[in-house]
Amino acid sequence: MKKLILIVVLVLMACSEKHPPQPTIMQGSTVLILGDSLSFGTGAKPEEAYPTLLEKTTGWHIVNAGIPGDTTSGGLQRLPDLLETHQPKLLLIELGGNDLLRQVSVKQVEENLKSIIAQAKALGVPVALVAIPEISPFMAAVGNLSDHPLYARVAEEMQVPLVTDVFSDVLSKRDLKSDQIHPNAEGYAVVASGMRKALKALGFIQAP
Repeated sequence: MKKLILIVVLVLMACSEKHPPQPTIMQGSTVLILGDSLSFGTGAKPEEAYPTLLEKTTGWHIVNAGIPGDTTSGGLQRLPDLLETHQPKLLLIELGGNDLLRQVSVKQVEENLKSIIAQAKALGVPVALVAIPEISPFMAAVGNLSDHPLYARVAEEMQVPLVTDVFSDVLSKRDLKSDQIHPNAEGYAVVASGMRKALKALGFIQAP
């Protein structure tokens, strides 16, 4: 019995080290979302974009720095000015989809994401990385998209939390999409709900 208890304790310790609690971001704090059309809200009205919906349910002041067509290299170039101007308490990174569509090498995407994370960390800004689906026309057709594995690799190497499955789940459902790569208004509402649930589980949002 003692040996079993010791094993359980060691497993729990390992889990806590892999997923340490994140700092709670208080209401009124500025949160920066560095993203592309998925954050901009392409496919729905501006007030239906997930950053706007997330702002309402968290009480955060969310700066939506989502630009349609942007890439990880574009986000890397934009980030210094955004960090200096807004001085956020949290950075959410939602980038990489356009790189993959343009067949930018996965290695380059990973390096750009790691550079973005390093910039924020150097200024003491907590970061959460948002996973984007792997491009697969077949899996999209059968409604079974999954996150591209590059995001898990980057999150593990850079020791930052990863928001998983939110966009993959929404973009797997035809009735939640405005086109093949963007949610509709209902889809963005599901994204916002999933994002809030994930950020709460990570500790960024204070329970309840």
